[in-house]
Amino acid sequence: MKRIILTTESGADLPQDVADRYTVQVVPMHVIMDGKDYLDGSLPVENIYDFYEQTKKIPSTTATNVHEYEQFFKKIKTKYPDCVIVHIGYTSKASSSFQNAIIATEEMDDIFLIDALNVTGGLAAIVMYAIDLLEKEPAIEPEILVQKIQYIVPKSRLSFVPGSLEFLKAGGRVSNLAYLGGALLKIKPCIELIDGNLVSTKKYRGKMSVVTEKLIQEYFNQYNIDKGQLYLIYSIGLDEKIKEKMTDIAKENGFENIKWMQAGAMISTHAGPGGFGVAGIERD
Repeated sequence: MKRIILTTESGADLPQDVADRYTVQVVPMHVIMDGKDYLDGSLPVENIYDFYEQTKKIPSTTATNVHEYEQFFKKIKTKYPDCVIVHIGYTSKASSSFQNAIIATEEMDDIFLIDALNVTGGLAAIVMYAIDLLEKEPAIEPEILVQKIQYIVPKSRLSFVPGSLEFLKAGGRVSNLAYLGGALLKIKPCIELIDGNLVSTKKYRGKMSVVTEKLIQEYFNQYNIDKGQLYLIYSIGLDEKIKEKMTDIAKENGFENIKWMQAGAMISTHAGPGGFGVAGIERD
């Protein structure tokens, strides 16, 4: 029986302790700041916020390139001879990373590539689903595992609100007029993953404490999320009282296994400080 190794990108924001515990291999994406290229995970998120405060600019982000994928997969194959790699990748609709993985593995065997059509907690939820399957069925055939993962890809639900419109404006994702109107009215957009695309679906008005409560309650009302696992995502700067309140609401809705995840440099570059999100797998 060949060993199955799960892999993903840093844009999944998979906590390091989880990756270590389950031997999930994570390939870094890139953050480019002040002309320097940093591997996601090696750059403290606070540096991004400091850079913005000083320059009113945000870093850019780039995908893992073909050569990096080649080296990444070859290193795994060297460490775990005869293993089968199941790669659960960052949505192809928002990055060239998945396409680069396809190119890198054209002449490699025993590598399955799955486009998760999701990011951060939504991607991590799919990875954790795969981990759970492997724990329950360690002898599962790779093809069956891949089929089951692919089945739940469209069931992974992610919703989040950025902490500040400033980062969206600096990154060119909202116009000056929309930014001014949103700032004056204290409006925050809700971003969801729809068919792999990041889409602004709703607008919330009020303080972050009010907005986050509306978001999570509407999320639970809209989706029949599996009670076995819930992922709450935050970017540095989110008030601890809000985090406590979100945990309480999740518990009130029947969730006990609640995992908080910090957004890394890749995601924080776009979401800014003080953002909040929720992710899980919808039940049939």
